[in-house]
Amino acid sequence: MSRHSRRTFVRAAAGALLAAPVPFRLAAAGPGSAQSKLVLALMGAGGRGSNLIRGFLERPDIDVAYVCDIDSRRGHDLIADCKAKQGKAPAHVGELRRVLDDKAVDAVVVATPDHWHSLGSILCCQAGKHVYVEKPPSHNVWEGRKMVEAARKYKRVVQVGTQNRSAPYNHQAREFIASGKLGKVSLVKVFNLKSGGPFRASRDEACPKEVNYDAWLGPAPERPFNPGHFHGGWHAWWAYSGGDLADDGIHQLDLARFVAGKTWPMAVTASGGKLAYPKSDAEVPDTQVATMEFDDLLMTMEHSGWAQYMDKIAGDIRGGAGFPYWPQCATRIEIYGTDAVMYLGRHGGGWQVFTKSKRQSRPGELVAEQTGRFPDPEHKQDFVDAIRTGRLPRADVEEGHRSAVLIHLINIATRLGGRRFAFDSQTETIPGDKEANALIQRDYRAKYAVPAEV
Repeated sequence: MSRHSRRTFVRAAAGALLAAPVPFRLAAAGPGSAQSKLVLALMGAGGRGSNLIRGFLERPDIDVAYVCDIDSRRGHDLIADCKAKQGKAPAHVGELRRVLDDKAVDAVVVATPDHWHSLGSILCCQAGKHVYVEKPPSHNVWEGRKMVEAARKYKRVVQVGTQNRSAPYNHQAREFIASGKLGKVSLVKVFNLKSGGPFRASRDEACPKEVNYDAWLGPAPERPFNPGHFHGGWHAWWAYSGGDLADDGIHQLDLARFVAGKTWPMAVTASGGKLAYPKSDAEVPDTQVATMEFDDLLMTMEHSGWAQYMDKIAGDIRGGAGFPYWPQCATRIEIYGTDAVMYLGRHGGGWQVFTKSKRQSRPGELVAEQTGRFPDPEHKQDFVDAIRTGRLPRADVEEGHRSAVLIHLINIATRLGGRRFAFDSQTETIPGDKEANALIQRDYRAKYAVPAEV
């Protein structure tokens, strides 16, 4: 089968159910118990990975068997929590192969730095494991498609950690927009206006004996150990990340694409740079503005890493208590229709719809609203349900890939000094721009290459 034919086949399968339900391996919950459990392993025991596992442990149908990290100093508190919760401690391992070879493991939570998301997920699929992968699912456009191909070939559930798709209030927002109550929607504005400061790089130094730095680098270029390229610092470098736009902004972009009902852009324009902190050692920009052109709609994205007066949605509002103050909500989405505008929050925050004020120069009339809660538990439930039934999850890897492509295209245009280019969604390439198209894929170290044939 040719590459084009394979791509066509994968596209056709993307919106369909998995070919057949894939039952998980049953593990006894205890003597005399009929309760079956889904056996999980964690790849990457940092803050987000540990948080996810602790959330999964709140479920009675989950058993955690492994905590895997290339830094043997990490994960011990999590292991203690697992032991207290489930009565036995997960194995602490540094080699992913230990996890992949254990047939008792049903699914792996991939919460590594971004540059390992694709290869880690593909290896898990090849080993027969389902995957919950943190966002962004890929480091570049090409390897994201390989993830989709692996999920389909091995009939695995691969869910991306874009939880907004599991929030009831977001589905209600999508239905409200589709009903036409906003009028014709032709403009969607997406924001990721975060606070922050200049990044200061570290010097290269001897690698700690507890760290397998070669494995941590994985698909990224080889380099000496440097704390500024390691825990916490990796967000600042193109080798491992797309910056906070990829780390956090993908949540809003994915939600905007979901409620607007859009798939692929026809063209992308973006520019930016280190404007607030020009002497920062980071490679990634602190300011970006992008326009994504869809068939009948423009979507814009504004990103910053310096706006100290902007805030993410507060905890009580994420819990369903009211709404953010929209002008200073760092992670809001604005959906403009010909009749009304909707303000939408991610990870809770709900939405509100306003029309023109009946009095000149007054706040608009509030015509509809819905509070919303942080949907992490619902997202985990959806992942488990998808595995049990063999259906696609709400945040299926195909959807995660499409949203990640938006991030990658914005970053490509920004890195090249401010470009506008067309995007061919059939080949997932940038035709007519060799320089931009060269950034669709990266070079890999042979030992850690994302395979062309998954």
